[in-house]
Amino acid sequence: MRYMKKTLFTGVATALITPLDINGVNYEQLGKLIDWQIDEGIDALVICGTTGEASTLSDEEHTEVIAYSVKRAAGRVPVIAGTGSNDTAYAIWLTEQACRDGADGILSVTPYYNKATQKGLIKHFTDIADASSVPVLLYNVPSRTGVNIEPSTYAALAEHENITGIKEACGNISKIVETAALIGERLDLYSGNDDQIVPLLAMGAKGCISVLSNIMPAETRRICTSFFSGDIKTSAELQCRYIPLISALFSEVNPIPVKAAMAAMGYCSNYLRSPLIPMEERGFQTLISLMRREGLNV
Repeated sequence: MRYMKKTLFTGVATALITPLDINGVNYEQLGKLIDWQIDEGIDALVICGTTGEASTLSDEEHTEVIAYSVKRAAGRVPVIAGTGSNDTAYAIWLTEQACRDGADGILSVTPYYNKATQKGLIKHFTDIADASSVPVLLYNVPSRTGVNIEPSTYAALAEHENITGIKEACGNISKIVETAALIGERLDLYSGNDDQIVPLLAMGAKGCISVLSNIMPAETRRICTSFFSGDIKTSAELQCRYIPLISALFSEVNPIPVKAAMAAMGYCSNYLRSPLIPMEERGFQTLISLMRREGLNV
């Protein structure tokens, strides 16, 4: 079965952390976190992405977290499952499992370490999209993967009926403008960088997939809702206001700082899987100070 192209969400999707402890995934904390995010008005949830530490989850944990999140969200917001891999066959397996477990869409990152040519990317994403029964979002984050999706590659992939959007985190505004010019309305564009939400909205983006919204879902969403309502000034002011906090959230490798922030707010333990380790104290104190400035209870 194939879906007509549709917009998975407009606004902000939280790239959600996965609460972990020495015993594994803490589902009680995950459930409360999902409920809080939805109560705060978030538009969608991305489960088992980079921020969700998918790279160190076991196969069983990865699929169980997605299935649990779908059930907990219970249709209140779309659940987009991270199913990317540098092994196409494994990415297809994760995608098929997420589809069976009721995910509303999947997010597929570019292959990492082994990387790929642009033709290889087209084949990789096409094979995944062929296997998916739900819309596919492409995820471009070359700072982590070492490979960039070129605008012409997006244009080719836009022809696939199941590939519906892009999480763009290349950081290169010129490339993003070139991409927007080539894809038109064939793919939905989302900012993958919290410090570039408004610039991408100005290029027609539907919203963002955010780390910041883990700790400030309603406030992050306001950046988008202000823009969509025509209040560009407020949207831009909010973007600028949160830049110091966004910088602190990325002062160490994601999700180290956001996990520390969420633990300080009482939503999880500050537990990460090796090789990630807890945030260094100096940076943590800066982060906490900025969070308090925004009125967060830490």
